[in-house]
Amino acid sequence: MKLATSAQMRALDNEACKRYGIPGLVLMENAGRGIVDRLVNNFGLPTGRKVAVFVGPGNNGGDGLVIARHLYQRGALPIVFLLAHPEEMKGDAATNLEIVRNLAIDIRLVTNTEDLASATHDFAEIWLIVDAMFGTGLSRALAGHYEAAVSLIDGFSGPVVAVDVPSGLNSDSGQTTGPCVRADLTVTLGVGKPGLLITTGSGFAGRIEVEDIGIPPEAVKAANIKMTLLEAAVVRKLLPTRQPAGHKGTFGHLLVVAGSAGKTGAALLCGHAALRAGCGLVTLAALPAFAQIFAAIPEIMTEPLADSGNPWFASSHFVEILSALQKKQVLAIGPGIGTRATTGDLVIRLYQESKVPMVVDADALNILAAQPEVLRNPPAPRILTPHPGEMARLIGRSTLKVQADRLAIASTFACDNQVIVVLKGAGSVIAGPDGSLALNPTGNCGMATAGMGDVLTGIIAGFIAQGLQPWPAACLAVYIHGLAGDRLAANLGIQMGFTASELANEIPKACSQLGNSDPK
Repeated sequence: MKLATSAQMRALDNEACKRYGIPGLVLMENAGRGIVDRLVNNFGLPTGRKVAVFVGPGNNGGDGLVIARHLYQRGALPIVFLLAHPEEMKGDAATNLEIVRNLAIDIRLVTNTEDLASATHDFAEIWLIVDAMFGTGLSRALAGHYEAAVSLIDGFSGPVVAVDVPSGLNSDSGQTTGPCVRADLTVTLGVGKPGLLITTGSGFAGRIEVEDIGIPPEAVKAANIKMTLLEAAVVRKLLPTRQPAGHKGTFGHLLVVAGSAGKTGAALLCGHAALRAGCGLVTLAALPAFAQIFAAIPEIMTEPLADSGNPWFASSHFVEILSALQKKQVLAIGPGIGTRATTGDLVIRLYQESKVPMVVDADALNILAAQPEVLRNPPAPRILTPHPGEMARLIGRSTLKVQADRLAIASTFACDNQVIVVLKGAGSVIAGPDGSLALNPTGNCGMATAGMGDVLTGIIAGFIAQGLQPWPAACLAVYIHGLAGDRLAANLGIQMGFTASELANEIPKACSQLGNSDPK
């Protein structure tokens, strides 16, 4: 599914009207009729039921007026709460207001909080609410009677359907700057919107459905929208092919540089996840102090390193690790290695000089953040997997700034440094060096526990080892990682209490589910 920014949606609407000659009234009519169809499919027939339609001043409000009319046609009893003065309604929205005024539809003018209180005297009789106050492009906090309307809607016990995006939600960033409608169903129009899927947006949108309103596919194609939602029908095609006559060497060899005193589990989780993702061979670069600990997983091999006298990686290990990378397809580096100066020297040299793809995570990211000038134009593909705090350190800004603009920050960083960025979190963002963006819909808050990032690093590296190019490997790994978490949450009946090790063991079943899913 393509995901469009508010600016891209405005351009698409204009293109449909001006180049292809499709009147705005037709697009609005298609939107309203389609939303009523989806309302019925999700919540049942509206015949004889009161439906509250909250209408704002713009085209979103115009869509709401069309919805009220089509509900009326189906025997419902719509009540239009018009939150803008009729004079504020312009263009196609004004036309639809005149049509509704000519019908026996209850219209209640609400221009202040006192009007709202009196207009909603019979609110207990309402079956369903339609939120058509504000659509894409809203960047200010709702106030006054609009804020009061949101509070009223959010206190409603029945179904709430949002038109395009819930009012109060930024459709690009997924952020709210004030009150926001919490919908059970959001019917978004023409093309998906990223803000419905990232950060807090997913918590307000409820179930998301995309309604085709008649924008020509040629216009969508010409818009060159580079942001997509990862979907099973597409992602399943990325799964590595398993040759019947293949052997362990066929499916790649990964070297892991991870772990330090007290954090050896990070290395084990990373290597174990790569094996669970189908990697043929995994080797851990092993300091003498950790040789016995790394033997905990017998399937993982070790590459013994010289004793530097300390239980951490040092610049003196560079030649050994570079030698160990011979005949390896990929290097995973960073989980649990610490940020000592000598470890930092090693990470930077490997980043700048290694000719194999690298998945860079955790402490390796913090090391690179201290010397951002070394990040640009590496000699081979680099996949960086920061959480928001690590991303903030990489760009020298606050975590709040990162979360407020995840898409733009990840994309700009990836393009500027010619790397792939996996910005973790709710609605993980995968950003490519060519401007490509993908959002991941899988995963849940039960995954907010230690070691999950180490597992993701291993899955990405494991897929690259099996021959996938870095971009599809990153997209597939993020999807599978989240799907494994969703499976565990479903099995437990709660989004908490499962561990990173358990998630790693769920990877084969997640791959099987994806591979066997209906591509439709």
